[in-house]
Amino acid sequence: MREGRQDNPLMAGLKDAQRPQPCTLVIFGGGGDLSRRKLLPALYNQALDGELPANFAVLGFAFEEMNDESYREFARDGVEKYSRQPLDSEFWPDFEVKLHFQQGSFTDPKAYEQLKKRLDEIEAKFGIPGNRIYYLAIPPALIETCVQQLNQAGLVMPMDGVSPFSRIIVEKPIGRDLASARRINASLCENFDEQQIYRIDHYLGKETVQNILVMRFGNAIFEPLWNSRYIDHVQITVAEEDGVGTRAGYYDKAGALRDMVQNHILQLLTLIAMEPPWSMDANVIRDSRQDVLHCLRPIDRNNVEQSVVRAQYGAGFWRGEEVPGYRREERVDNASTTETFVALKVFIDNWRWSGVPFYIRTGKRMPKRASEIAIQFKSVPPIMFNADRNHPLEPNVLALSIQPNEGLSMRIATKLPGAKVRIYPVMMDFRYGSTFGERSPEAYERLLLDVMAGDATLFMRRDSVESSWIWIQDILDAWADNRSRWLPEYEAGTWGPLEADRLIETDGRKWRLL
Repeated sequence: MREGRQDNPLMAGLKDAQRPQPCTLVIFGGGGDLSRRKLLPALYNQALDGELPANFAVLGFAFEEMNDESYREFARDGVEKYSRQPLDSEFWPDFEVKLHFQQGSFTDPKAYEQLKKRLDEIEAKFGIPGNRIYYLAIPPALIETCVQQLNQAGLVMPMDGVSPFSRIIVEKPIGRDLASARRINASLCENFDEQQIYRIDHYLGKETVQNILVMRFGNAIFEPLWNSRYIDHVQITVAEEDGVGTRAGYYDKAGALRDMVQNHILQLLTLIAMEPPWSMDANVIRDSRQDVLHCLRPIDRNNVEQSVVRAQYGAGFWRGEEVPGYRREERVDNASTTETFVALKVFIDNWRWSGVPFYIRTGKRMPKRASEIAIQFKSVPPIMFNADRNHPLEPNVLALSIQPNEGLSMRIATKLPGAKVRIYPVMMDFRYGSTFGERSPEAYERLLLDVMAGDATLFMRRDSVESSWIWIQDILDAWADNRSRWLPEYEAGTWGPLEADRLIETDGRKWRLL
């Protein structure tokens, strides 16, 4: 294997507690799509970059009929198709030898006995001191069963400072409503200490999202302007161009509000709106994010129609091909009222953000895949260059592009060259790819390393998950009471329904063109 983490000069000076520790990563659902498309390619890239600890192994655990050899072929296929870096045929044998597979049912106690035996064998072979990370890449309905079985099989070590560590990664969504989220969290905490639990939201591992903290608190120019005195409004857009595809069965029971807003988008909002944390300690930063969730103004039955728009995509064209409407998709109920688009107007009732609307929109079958946070500043006074009310100056906008091209841009007014004074808006652009000359690591790469190092900063705490569900639940209850059999439609390949435009235009503003 290439240069190990311990020999990596970039790690010089870091405390041991921040370094990935020797461990075995056990992937529940190791033969699934998330494993093939994201997790195994992420591990391969980490290994190629010399980021993984020298004593490390992977054990896929699932019901599929696989063995070590076929699992390595499965991993190779995923790396060839989805890896950030191309497969290096000379390096691959050093990586694949660390990949293993154990077949078993998640509900069978005997399967966990076999899992334990296999782990002991692998750890002895690779010199791993019993540290284990369990990644639950499984449906939410199986989480409670798996954590109970792990504990009963003696696969969860106590946090006593002496035993090897046991950590568990749980994929979103945590539940489908407040009650189920609380039940899952209770089960997790009965079997693991809260400090052993890493509730993953891969959006928090993206470079631009991490850069929000650096931009806000590493530069002196932004924080004095970061309040209702200077900011007019904030827009958060997460647009997907794909339909529901192979996720139709799951998606029809979830919808855009549960799938995107409850986790990804609310986490982005907390990073934009949080107060400055007083240290980089994980809990200090998570406390600041949690405070924002406490301050979200409730959207209840009385104002849901004024503050929330939901819709479904209808038939249309995507990349020149005709595509069906949502209700015509395979494995979707043809009477479904599940929303594939949602737009919200949100307020944060604290001193910093009083009166500043946050406009949120997310949907499927939109014109392009794009995620952006745009902070629009207030206009300059209507004097001097902005005196012509028929041609007002465009306000300054700070746009953070999360995907696909990570970076940020700032729109400012400048004078066009020439004898006359003519104002023209120009963009100050920063792109990770062009500035640093290489693609940023995938979010899962960063987050997996954080778990190995025991750093929970970019993971959701129990109270954060439940606070977001408390806020979302009011909207879900209002929709359930409404019992609507029809939702507004938007043509596939467009930016959403007219109702979403009205939501923002009644305030004298417009959605940004991405």
